[in-house]
Amino acid sequence: MLGTGVFVVWAPVLELAGAALLGAVLVAGLVAAANAWSTVQLAILHPESGGAYAYGRIRVHRIAGLIAGIAFIVGKTASAAAAALAIGLYLFPQHARVIAIAVIVIALVLDLRGIRRSVQVAGVLVGFVIIVLLAVSGSVLSSTAADAVTLTAPGVGGFLAASALCFFAFAGYARVTVLGEEVRNPTRIIPRAVTISLICVGLVYLLVAGAVQGAASSGVAIGTAGLLDIVRDMPPLAIAARAGLVVAAGAALLALLAGIGRTIFAMAAAGDAPAPLAAVSGGIPRRAQVLAAMLAMAIVGIGQLGWVIAVSAGSVLIYYAVAHIAALRIGRSPVVPVLGLIGCATLAGALLIWGPR
Repeated sequence: MLGTGVFVVWAPVLELAGAALLGAVLVAGLVAAANAWSTVQLAILHPESGGAYAYGRIRVHRIAGLIAGIAFIVGKTASAAAAALAIGLYLFPQHARVIAIAVIVIALVLDLRGIRRSVQVAGVLVGFVIIVLLAVSGSVLSSTAADAVTLTAPGVGGFLAASALCFFAFAGYARVTVLGEEVRNPTRIIPRAVTISLICVGLVYLLVAGAVQGAASSGVAIGTAGLLDIVRDMPPLAIAARAGLVVAAGAALLALLAGIGRTIFAMAAAGDAPAPLAAVSGGIPRRAQVLAAMLAMAIVGIGQLGWVIAVSAGSVLIYYAVAHIAALRIGRSPVVPVLGLIGCATLAGALLIWGPR
């Protein structure tokens, strides 16, 4: 979850939400919580890999699973492209696309070699990113001058579209459910992992959003490299922001390409994608991995960062809409799945109408 979004989502969100930035983060968090609830209930009953792709096939219909699978591939491929573009924008903005494509190639090579992070390494990386975010936010909040710019209140459509873009930053909370078969004691571990992740990350995002809104109110122009823009006059923090983004987005990119490749492989094995993509070599679905990287490069070549984030958020909202429909088939209280389904449909629709182009 602490990946690309928290570093780059703020410019398009601020443009749409204005003075209601914190509210947009809260709405995105509530929709994410509802999505998490339905996904966790399904993961407990069906502790197998595939996430909503598997749940849709099992609980609803093969077509529902196919829709979820395609939405996942499109959304996460766009997320991978966004991660690569973000690294380019934070390091060499004049050559962001070239850097992004190079980064995707490097990530593909590492994935094909089967390189994985251990739990300990992942913990260190997350700890470093949190320290960077807290340092940047704390410094900005403590030094923000009196309001020099009045941020406008958004319309309902713009606010909802901004909330949908904020949802992009929350993506990742259900990753543990996609790996359901590998989780020990899923009935206990999965709900705890998702709940703790959402609470911790939600608090960090509210703090960062407050710093961004404060900086914007003080006259700072927030661009695509949002956190870098608010600390440009603080060289040590600017270096830390760049390092934090590279660590967060680089780790996210590795995980995304691996996840996309394995979803393509699973769909091919189930007959929902071309059969050659189900080939495995050395325990790795290499053809599916290469296709995932090529798709990410294509999105880098055709889209600006704001548009790429919108494509990712909209597709992932469709993915979770299928999860809610599947959760309604469990036979338990329908309140959360119904509210979650309405939330996903509303935010996806707002993004389609009022989101970045």
